[in-house]
Amino acid sequence: MNASELASKIDHSLLKPEAMAPEIHRLIAEAIEHRFAAVCIAPAFVAKAAIELRGSGVALCTVISFPHGASKPTITAIEATSAVKDGAEELDVVAHLPNLINNNFEAARLELIELVRACRAARRETVIKVIIESAALLALGADRGEAAIAIACRAIRESGCDFVKTSTGFHPAGGASVEAVRLIKKYAQGLQIKAAGGIRDLATARAMLEAGADRLGCSNSVSIVQEAKAMI
Repeated sequence: MNASELASKIDHSLLKPEAMAPEIHRLIAEAIEHRFAAVCIAPAFVAKAAIELRGSGVALCTVISFPHGASKPTITAIEATSAVKDGAEELDVVAHLPNLINNNFEAARLELIELVRACRAARRETVIKVIIESAALLALGADRGEAAIAIACRAIRESGCDFVKTSTGFHPAGGASVEAVRLIKKYAQGLQIKAAGGIRDLATARAMLEAGADRLGCSNSVSIVQEAKAMI
């Protein structure tokens, strides 16, 4: 995989709470220059970013119920719809983690169905990625963690979402791992996979893609692509 192909699989991300508008502007310029798949930013910046990205070929992604997934489903759906109306094309939504820990498939599915119906009424083509904090689930133990990931994938698939995403990058249990990506791949059954959290170098990026990831969420994206170019 060459540097351009790698860039096309990266969501160039800036989600730290202290991020300022000039940093978002720089992120967008980098994404356009390197032809990243998307930029991933907080909802507060979406409306202006949509104007800057218009016609660039770079998708606009934002996060919903981030980083804890603790909002009521109705509030999550409202936030998602507002972001779509502001111009977001892709949404990275944090699932309510207790539903997954408790293997509560129906609660997990219903939470996502409400969001899917609301935001796709605003824009039918909206891509929805669901963050499951895979590191926290795997910390439950091998069997419980795998069962939780299986339940999560089923709920995400049956609710009509598009991707399973490993992590917010903010959970103390950690971010993406090759183990998590492989397990998600086992149960994805048509869902795409986004690995995020702790992907800071080319070797890690490649390992995630080889394990089955379709997209990567990175804040160190430019350095990763430059490392790939240097290896040609």
